[in-house]
Amino acid sequence: MKSLFSIVLSILLLLPSFGSFFVYTSFKLNQDEIAKTICVQRKLVNNSCNGRCELQKSLKKYEDNEKKMQNNLDNKVDLVFIQNTVFADFNAITVAPIEKPNFYILEKKTVSVALSSFRPPSYFI
Repeated sequence: MKSLFSIVLSILLLLPSFGSFFVYTSFKLNQDEIAKTICVQRKLVNNSCNGRCELQKSLKKYEDNEKKMQNNLDNKVDLVFIQNTVFADFNAITVAPIEKPNFYILEKKTVSVALSSFRPPSYFI
């Protein structure tokens, strides 16, 4: 199960790097149909294009989308939250009076002690 999960995750991570390969493969699979229907030069007698003009358009469109996505990633801002901060101005902090104590006094003998820590099920590891 873990190996299948790691293989699927690896494929998903590598999938964006094969984008131009997928464009080229889909072109090669449908090249005859593209050359007959979509190609700009399809009506010429000596057509040597064979739909390559559409391949170039598709690759350019893919590269433009990649550049746009890269620009979107560059514009992202990282927000860092620091939990334990020390204030220099202690006068700004007001201390509320404690109405109930934050502890409990045991008057009886303890029944049991748990020495084990939480362990997630082995299914998730």
